[in-house]
Amino acid sequence: MKQSGTSRTISYIIVLLMLALYVFPLFYLFNVSMKTQTEYLLNPVALTEGIRLENFAEAWTKGSFSQYMWNSVLYTGVSTLLTLILSIFAAFPLARRYVKFSTFIYIFFLISMYLPNPLIPQFSLINQLGLYNTQTGYILLKTTGTGIAFLMFVGYIKSVSRELDEAAAMDGCGYTRYLFTILVPLMKPILATGIILTAIGVWNDIIGPTIYLSDPNYQPVTKGLFTFYGQYMNNWPLLACGILIVTLPLVVLYVALQRFIVGGAMAGAVKS
Repeated sequence: MKQSGTSRTISYIIVLLMLALYVFPLFYLFNVSMKTQTEYLLNPVALTEGIRLENFAEAWTKGSFSQYMWNSVLYTGVSTLLTLILSIFAAFPLARRYVKFSTFIYIFFLISMYLPNPLIPQFSLINQLGLYNTQTGYILLKTTGTGIAFLMFVGYIKSVSRELDEAAAMDGCGYTRYLFTILVPLMKPILATGIILTAIGVWNDIIGPTIYLSDPNYQPVTKGLFTFYGQYMNNWPLLACGILIVTLPLVVLYVALQRFIVGGAMAGAVKS
């Protein structure tokens, strides 16, 4: 459909407004991170008087991000990997209706995403299993608590022809081999989307570690942000630096996988 000049202008204005809406908070955050505490208190919204990259070094040291960063990499990497593997194994038979009540199970998972997180039963279960204040227990919680990848995989696998399954079976290809040598390579876009969405949920979690990890040595990178909160005053410039430090790994991951994101999200919506 050919757009008129007026409608095209309106479209550009809307796009620019949306761009400003998303870019301004990032610009403001970076602007604050370049200020001193005194400069921020005098005028929080004014442009910074200079570039102070030493603020990032100070935030990195005071926030103990070097220790917390490795914990977050461990939690995010292992939880994301386990989530994807379990989701693939669960999504394939459900998408192909090899299990009874597959539609009910799918709807159950879908509804569960809109329910509040059952923190008290989870805490009680983790405590009874002896996994409280352990990295293993926290990783298991994050692995089993993410259902978006599973739902997207089900939708994508439904779009894959059954003839591919039959051809692989006739060639003597086993179940596990079929999943990881034939199906998984076809799922690269949806896998990239699953990685991003799962990693964001684990990396940004701040409530779970506070509840399930009492040992400071096990805390993730988000814990370092609490360092800049004071009883009477917060160190806003260093807090802004800390937020940018915490955000950077996810930005790098997104940039590395962004060419798959749109295609993967669309593929996961097919026949869901």
